[in-house]
Amino acid sequence: MANTYLAGGRRRYGWLAAGIALGLVGTNSEWAVPLAGWLFSIGLMRFTRSSGVPAGLACVGLSATATTVVHVAAAGQLGVPPILLGCLLLSLVLSLPLLADRLLFRRLSPFLGTLVFPAARVTVEFLVAAISPLGTIFGPLAATQSANLPLLQTASVTGIYGISFLMAWAAPVVNLALEHRLAWPPVRAVTLAYVSVLVSVLLGGGLRLATAATAPELVRVAGISASLAAEQRMREIDNFHTPQVLPEQKPTLRKAFAVLDDDLFARTRTEADGGAKIVAWAETAAVVLGEDYPAFLRKAQELAKEKRIYLDMGVAVVLDGRPRSRDLAVLVTPEGRVASVFDKAHPVPGMEDLRPGDGVVPVTGTPYGRLAHVICFDADFPATLRTRADIMFVPANDWKGIERTHAANAVFRAVENGYSLVRQTSNGLAITVDPYGTPLARTNYFSTTQQSMVVSVPTRGTWTLYGLVGDLFAGLCAAAVAALAGVAVLRRAPYRG
Repeated sequence: MANTYLAGGRRRYGWLAAGIALGLVGTNSEWAVPLAGWLFSIGLMRFTRSSGVPAGLACVGLSATATTVVHVAAAGQLGVPPILLGCLLLSLVLSLPLLADRLLFRRLSPFLGTLVFPAARVTVEFLVAAISPLGTIFGPLAATQSANLPLLQTASVTGIYGISFLMAWAAPVVNLALEHRLAWPPVRAVTLAYVSVLVSVLLGGGLRLATAATAPELVRVAGISASLAAEQRMREIDNFHTPQVLPEQKPTLRKAFAVLDDDLFARTRTEADGGAKIVAWAETAAVVLGEDYPAFLRKAQELAKEKRIYLDMGVAVVLDGRPRSRDLAVLVTPEGRVASVFDKAHPVPGMEDLRPGDGVVPVTGTPYGRLAHVICFDADFPATLRTRADIMFVPANDWKGIERTHAANAVFRAVENGYSLVRQTSNGLAITVDPYGTPLARTNYFSTTQQSMVVSVPTRGTWTLYGLVGDLFAGLCAAAVAALAGVAVLRRAPYRG
């Protein structure tokens, strides 16, 4: 008896160890392995289902905490308390679906029992994205699947959450099969149902890609970031680390910022001469003092009018006092008119002292389609990016440690809403994808001294169901969790069908 108990304990903790190991590479990180995202919940669930509720959840919570600390450290943000604490809290919240599964699965039929975990997981992911200041940058299982184009098409219907549902559903289905060794007819039926849904989704996604219309018109877009030489010259003049701009600092800062801004204007002129009809800058590519902003804007307007281009600029406007700055995206037309100005709506917690905008995305009608823009972290909030556009510009500024994951996260917004997405980035990966998430261009800031991304972009997007109904699927999952809990409570005893 004692040997059997010890053997069972070793197996349980073996499953836990496997879940933790796969979780380190199965969640959104620079070293993510997409297949591991489908597998790590299997081991964790195997452990919780064979353990007492308190012990099971304590171990899973501790493992989630350890994984989070590793990921935050790898992203270089371990020393930023708001980000670390926020991620730790969210990791515990994201463990709650395992608790729901542990409490309810035995009180439901085999099929309904497998739906608890995926529905609860989607519900929690949706609430985290809607309520927390971290959006979808932390938590969604689907975040590792941006390169799986057939599966990615699911986002055009359900948003990112449909993909997370399919991935989470694998854990209870596999656990059910392991517990009964596929000997019980209902288990075989549940397994067949899951496989049928998954295959149908992949075939449907492949069909959507195969039947996608060829873009009738393309526009040449050039994405640029300031050259490393210009950034180095600016830092040699002034590195701008003081918490507040003093009057005596302004002449030096003005000289330093001019080096950066002049480089951007010169490179914009070069790309326009090369045939670009739209030139897009990275986030805070240009930096100007508040009182110098009108003159800077006039210079940009004159350049756009001279070269007959649309100029989408990322501009940091340095203010006196607090907040320290505005983080702007400004679109100037070939007529020299300012078509739209967008303030970053979602500052990074603990890292940015900004005046946030209202999050209403401006859309401008042009001969090259409806152009829209947001800024960097805004693309991690699906509700903010849900708008009708043909090309979405996302000027961004990342850092080493999140370059791949942050770029990949933006791909989902393009598929959800049916627009091409141009994400010009400093200190990271610049990418362009079409409305189906197909990569069109990619450049790495860390492997070049002068980053430019020149790409032909479709001028028309495509219709998506998600664009019409939004996060309806996530809402249905929340309702399903409540209904399943109600059925389990009314049953009062384990299912014996």
